[in-house]
Amino acid sequence: MTHFPRSVSTMAARLGGGLAALAATAGMAVAQTPRNWELGLQAAHSPVTEGIVSLHDLVMIIITVITIFVAALLIYASWRFSARRNPVPSRTSHHTLLEVAWTLIPVLILVVIAIPSFRLVYFEDRARDADLTVKATGHQWYWEYTYPDSDGAAFASRMIATEDLKPGQLRLLEVDNQLVLPVGKNVRILTTSADVIHSFFIPSLGVQRYAIPGRTIETWVNIDKPGDYYGECNQICGTNHSMMPISIHAVPPAEFTTWAAGAKQKFSDNSTPAAPASGRVTVAQVQH
Repeated sequence: MTHFPRSVSTMAARLGGGLAALAATAGMAVAQTPRNWELGLQAAHSPVTEGIVSLHDLVMIIITVITIFVAALLIYASWRFSARRNPVPSRTSHHTLLEVAWTLIPVLILVVIAIPSFRLVYFEDRARDADLTVKATGHQWYWEYTYPDSDGAAFASRMIATEDLKPGQLRLLEVDNQLVLPVGKNVRILTTSADVIHSFFIPSLGVQRYAIPGRTIETWVNIDKPGDYYGECNQICGTNHSMMPISIHAVPPAEFTTWAAGAKQKFSDNSTPAAPASGRVTVAQVQH
């Protein structure tokens, strides 16, 4: 008879606890990062993302109905007007009612799509009653974050090389200094660039704005729960374009206030942080 070192019940209990912890951890990751074979959009964690998801669902319904209608029409026309059923083809070349219909109906469909689209564009364009302002400046190849409301505290945020990652950290997404934001607050985000065009993109928060040299572009976010949210520069900007991740750490307002007080002292003397020679991550460092 085989003797087990632990009782079956003890092993089952530990296995169950481990699976529960793994499920909880996976739930957080799924909510804030892409997952394999994902068919839909990432889970929404801001009002703007909720609007994007709603618009996506509306357009999906419309194009599905149009696809089914056109497919049915093609099948019917192929059957009804086949050469066997119509040995002498019709010579009708104009039909006023049909011509008005296939012009007017698409216009109405586009209007139905355009109204919520324009509302969403204007909704995400400007922060209303912003509680905090953050400036994101793109560099080749890292991000610089400035907090004008915290005595201009600024710091650079660079990707962590693969060999320096800690267990559980995400490859090509982790950074040395995260952008810290409060939960439940309207945060104005200003984007610009110090060199070439970049793009500040966080899918789960509905944030996507170009960072253009000489221009400052505004958007906003209101994060609904604490956690880590990941994004990327999604405008090709040079050799290390793929190594410009965005990592946001959302915390309760009280915790943010404590962090901001420490950030004033830690970063106030580095309002325009320079990129040290050893601070840039090369392609060779992530090809493992």
